[in-house]
Amino acid sequence: MPTRHYKGITWDHPRGYNALAASARLRLPEGFSIEWDKHPLEGFESHPIEDLAERYDLIVLDHPHVGEGVRSGALTPLDALFDAAQCALFASGSIGASYASYAYAGHQWALPLDAATQVLAYRADRLDGPPPASWDAVQAVAERAPVALSLAGPHAFLSFCSIAVAFGEAPTSIDPERFLGDETARRVLELMQRLYHSAPAPSRALNPIGLLENMASTDDVALCPLIYGYVNYAAAQPAPRKSVSFANAPLALAGGLPGSTLGGTGLAISRRCEADANLLAYLGELMSPGVQRTFIPDHDGQPSLREAWADPALNARWGNFYRDTARTLETAWVRPRYDGFIAFQSKASAVLREALAEREAPATTLERIQTLFHTSRKPGAEN
Repeated sequence: MPTRHYKGITWDHPRGYNALAASARLRLPEGFSIEWDKHPLEGFESHPIEDLAERYDLIVLDHPHVGEGVRSGALTPLDALFDAAQCALFASGSIGASYASYAYAGHQWALPLDAATQVLAYRADRLDGPPPASWDAVQAVAERAPVALSLAGPHAFLSFCSIAVAFGEAPTSIDPERFLGDETARRVLELMQRLYHSAPAPSRALNPIGLLENMASTDDVALCPLIYGYVNYAAAQPAPRKSVSFANAPLALAGGLPGSTLGGTGLAISRRCEADANLLAYLGELMSPGVQRTFIPDHDGQPSLREAWADPALNARWGNFYRDTARTLETAWVRPRYDGFIAFQSKASAVLREALAEREAPATTLERIQTLFHTSRKPGAEN
């Protein structure tokens, strides 16, 4: 009989739940057990970490939650549990900034269980050529096929940030007190307005899972230029569903970056958890090449190991999802992690949806976002 029982919380999608649930059934040594609960994507994106840490030992979270978790004392620093050599191994094996994004205030607060970023999703059977590689080409597609932006929840704001990166200016990169420069914001907002008003109206209320489900099950949307990639939709689908193809996020500048905002999930340990050697061994195994390349993909997961993203057999099995989007993931922008950023991105996203619907002047929209950004910052806040 198990002598130690742990509880974990993840998000309600096969990519977020199935591999963890299977690992708790199949890969635990005798002496302890793990029960995994799940909450909706919206809970993963915005639920207070302090509340989750009172009820769970293990928390699957998004990296901007780290500042909130540190401020409230909800999380245990993982570099206090794993030695420096093990942490260096985790870091060197992870794709892009998927490991580094959980570093904050001098400590590591989560392990990158899953790697994802915004990429381009399209129905190959709905396009008359290859997927568009630039934002100019995206607008050209929108003149002859339905193109949707991902706008629900925080995603209007995340798309705004990603397009700014493509235009050569990551948020706060020029002035840490100014979220975005006037000219870049104008260009981004004008582009978003053009696409917003040509998109199928029902798509505006769908979160990324809902939007990809819509693309797989209907002909309403042919292309979404920025949406968090889900490998699950790239595999062959049972009829009458159609597979969704994925490509790197669009460029705005020749030789520039495919602008994107890093997502993915990290596995954190709450302060309430008494982590023993068995639990640490289990977490280490989840990060191991064997599990990342086989077990996690076999159970609907999306690994964080760079080797897995380059694996030819894995790509052949999943419609080349990994190969065709890896460059975007390697260069994705990492959001700030200070306590208050999660609330800021939610409020800014609401401002953007309203501004797009009302065709608000870009200068007015930027100033509203800048005011929210300034209010969200606390004195001495780190990135």
